[in-house]
Amino acid sequence: MAATRLELNLMRLLSRCEALAAERRDPEEWRLEKYVAALEDMLRELKKQSSKPAPELLNEYSRKVDFLKGLLEAEKLSSSTEKALANQFLAPGRTPTTAKERTPATKTVHLQTKARCTGQMRSELLGTVRSVLLLLLYRLKCKSLFFPSCSCRGLTSDEKQSAVELDAVLQHHQDMQEKLAEEMLSLARSLKNNTLAAQNVIKQDNQTLSHSLRMADQNFEKLKDESDRLEQHAKKSVNWLLWIMLIVVCFIFISMILFIRIFPKLK
Repeated sequence: MAATRLELNLMRLLSRCEALAAERRDPEEWRLEKYVAALEDMLRELKKQSSKPAPELLNEYSRKVDFLKGLLEAEKLSSSTEKALANQFLAPGRTPTTAKERTPATKTVHLQTKARCTGQMRSELLGTVRSVLLLLLYRLKCKSLFFPSCSCRGLTSDEKQSAVELDAVLQHHQDMQEKLAEEMLSLARSLKNNTLAAQNVIKQDNQTLSHSLRMADQNFEKLKDESDRLEQHAKKSVNWLLWIMLIVVCFIFISMILFIRIFPKLK
């Protein structure tokens, strides 16, 4: 069935949204959000039409629109760890939107977003380590690392102010590091729970499948036995019928001979 005009417009707008999502956008960029909202409206109208596409194709459109919507929601999060966790649960499309694509564009966008979030997390960790090292070097310089009682003795007001600012920066980065560690632990715990749940589901499915195979084998054996019995009954009934027919034919033949012998032909 040929694609309708609404479906063609949906495919064009979806391809445009995938191209925008693959680019680096400014925080004030508004077009992608508006385009995704328009995609949702067009998808709802397409599902209401009488000449709508196949259910598999509609599910693929819905999957891609939900991916773009989830990508926008993940970009609004403040922490890079939260962004990485949100992107982890996004499901890209399985098939290309246009014939020119070799791999689905949403899958490429998903990989790029994962790499970007990983780079941001790495930059935050490196910045934290760099700030800690700078502060340690400064404290070593003023001998406050080994003699805390003379931490800022003999320093000017600017140097004292710098030391206070460095302490504040160190505390801030320490808090960020603790928060990042907690988020990473939460992410690992969530992934572990999801893995265990998926493992249990797969185990139950395997048990159900094994039980179904055993029942199918038992039913096949019973069906085979009944088929053999039915075949034997059919052979027996055919043999009895054949003998009965032979006896009847012989009886009729003998009766005709006796009839001819007893009642001769009239002259």
